This record gives sequence, structure tokens and C-alpha cells, in this order.
Amino acid sequence: MFREMRRKKQKLSKEECERILYDGTSGVLALHGDDGYPYTVPISYVYDGEKLWFHSAKSGHKIDAVLKNDKASFCVIDQDQIVPEEYTTYFRSVIAFGRIHIAEDDTEKRSAIEKLALKYSPDDTDENREKAIEREWKPLCMLEMEIEHLSGKQAIELERVKSKFQPF
Repeated sequence: MFREMRRKKQKLSKEECERILYDGTSGVLALHGDDGYPYTVPISYVYDGEKLWFHSAKSGHKIDAVLKNDKASFCVIDQDQIVPEEYTTYFRSVIAFGRIHIAEDDTEKRSAIEKLALKYSPDDTDENREKAIEREWKPLCMLEMEIEHLSGKQAIELERVKSKFQPF
């Protein structure tokens, strides 16, 4: 169902892909938008080891797209170092493919927003995070993306550096 990577030497392992998802701070969510046009939106997120979670308003283009078609992809760029003398970049990125829906269960929704708040404000007090969540709870919508396929790739130059330091 999902394509094999053409340049297999550049493929990242599942563990490397997951590290990028854990560590990343933002990505681009791709949905099926109006009139068949792709709709992509930069968005913050949290990865819990199984699913991706996004916060959202309860209405708008993103929600309309999710309700129309639950298939989505999400891309996180871990590195993008421009190398002008080579006319290229040394990149590392991950794309998750899956199904996305609005979280309806309040317990699940609460757990997800707490993880998101902790990720983006790790040094804040539990009390302040709790107040912020309570203040925003009523208008809050949480989107849950179940990952069906994960793919990561890096520039061949990064693969060569990695291989150079691995034992034979």
C-alpha cells in the first residue's frame, strides 16, 4: 500500500524516525482540502510513542478537511543544512501517514493536551499548566492521528558520515 523508498541507503530506521518525532517542535500536516486541493498547515504536535496529537480550534479549514477525509500525512524536518558549494542541503526528515480524527473522549483529550503542554512548557509549574488547560478547555479540539506508515530519509552525505564511524 505504501511505496518502498527508492534510495534505500538513505532510509532512517524506525528508532531514528521516532526520535525525530519525539524531539521535533513543529511539522506540516497535509490533508485533503477544498475542491481536491491539498491543504497543508504548519502545526505544533506531540508524539506519544504510538500516535500524533495536534490541538486545534473547533472549526475552520483544517477541521472541515479532517471531517471530509480522514487520510493524512505529517512531515517533520529534523535537519536542513544548506551547503551552497554543493548546491544542496544535508537534510533529515520523517513523514508519518495515517488516519486522523477529532478526539471525542475527554480523558484521552485531557491526557493529550497535558502531554502537549508539558512538551512546550516543561519548566512551568503543574499549577500554571493546569490553569492554562482549564482556561482553554471549552474551545479546545484535539486531533489524533493513528500512524499507519512511517518513513524517514536523510541526505546521502549524512549517511556516509554515519557509516564512517560504525564498526565493520
